[in-house]
Amino acid sequence: MAGGVAAFDYDGDGRVDLFFTNGAPQPNLRKVTPRDCNTLYRNTGTSFVEVKADLCGTGYDIGAAAADYDQDGRVDLFVAGVRSSALYRNLGQGRFAEQPLAVDGWAVGGGWFDYDHDGDLDLFVVRYVKWDPKTEPFCGDRVEGYRTYCHPKFYQGLSNLLFRNDQGKFVDVSMAAGISAQVGKGMAVAFGDADGDGWLDVFVTNDTMPNFLFRNRGDGTFEEAGERAGVALNDDGRALSSMGAEFRDLDNDGREDLFFTALVNESYPLYQNLGKFLFRDITYQSKVGKATMSYSGWGCGAFDFDNDGRKDLFTANGDVQNNTEKYRGHSSKQKNLLLMNRPSGFVPQALGEPGQHRGAAFADFDGDGNIDIVVTQLSGPPVLFRNPAPNQNQWIAFAVQPGTMVQVGSQMNRSTTAVGYASSSPSVVHFGLGAQAVVPEAVITFPSGKIRKLANLKAGRTHAVAEP
Repeated sequence: MAGGVAAFDYDGDGRVDLFFTNGAPQPNLRKVTPRDCNTLYRNTGTSFVEVKADLCGTGYDIGAAAADYDQDGRVDLFVAGVRSSALYRNLGQGRFAEQPLAVDGWAVGGGWFDYDHDGDLDLFVVRYVKWDPKTEPFCGDRVEGYRTYCHPKFYQGLSNLLFRNDQGKFVDVSMAAGISAQVGKGMAVAFGDADGDGWLDVFVTNDTMPNFLFRNRGDGTFEEAGERAGVALNDDGRALSSMGAEFRDLDNDGREDLFFTALVNESYPLYQNLGKFLFRDITYQSKVGKATMSYSGWGCGAFDFDNDGRKDLFTANGDVQNNTEKYRGHSSKQKNLLLMNRPSGFVPQALGEPGQHRGAAFADFDGDGNIDIVVTQLSGPPVLFRNPAPNQNQWIAFAVQPGTMVQVGSQMNRSTTAVGYASSSPSVVHFGLGAQAVVPEAVITFPSGKIRKLANLKAGRTHAVAEP
């Protein structure tokens, strides 16, 4: 399950850097040598160089979530781990200081959003199960002489956590907000406005349990309504091994849809937002079902990789086990997958070499206007896919605070750093424009509800837009 990556500009030089989480020896789950450290890499413009920062960590770390929670212009970092998690404040010049944050239990990842519209970013933490290596059961085949990771049914789930940002200090409001009332086996979190009421809702994927969709009531509390909305189970009424998630408008109808990865023979579900807090399963109608049935997915992202004006999908793939070949008819290592959004449905393209891929982050690392991808893999180095995008399609981007919705023509896209599984991407909102060289109008709606309209914007630029 390890392998989170965060893509963010830690030093403010305009280039997107990379942070990778790392594990630790078992069973004590404590980092012992520099080899176990989490690692930060600076983007020099031509390569990535390791930076000696105060981010090594102490335990077995899984995921990362980056955002500027104290509004000082420097991006901060939350790191999720199996026994402990950490919040790091970015002090500048490559220095980070750990801040108080009471997260216990196995946290897989987190996400930043302003749930109460008070102007600062709050933190949602996704937790998995109660696990102790001392009491780990045997799973596998003793006669054949192999072990496998145990099914989630052998473990007790955990509730998720919500921390309210109170002037840079974080207060656990999980119980008061109604989050802790729901016990699941969380894997990922994604934010979107499911019912268009102006308040961000929270989607949480659960492993072999019904997914959660927490509806934001706008009064500081949430109600779990995943089953009523139609996203808790698939169309067959089954709870899947739900993994990474995206909450984006994929059909340009102004409503944010849901996509998430799952395991082999489950397919990767796609739910169309019908409005009024109701979703429809279009996994097979969209051709995503057939394309993903033979894959096990983790990280994912919904971005316009060819700048044609339609968001495409990427999935980081690889089996749960590293010895799947011993007992099943498919490989542990799998290629990643691009699902290109076409008028007739999504068209699959395999990407890269087979591996046990996990986390994925998305950014324009080389500044050419095309979205690139970095993917982690178990027992191997991360892989950076540079997007050459040979066509002549135009693009435009907006640097805005997380939670902001930007509309360009029929396209709508929300700024968020919570993308996929255990990973984090920049809050820059990217649009493909096809042949369009000038955007007549961009409508920018901030989390507070304030709106800015910008006219006659040239393509090929990133526009930094602050709240009025």
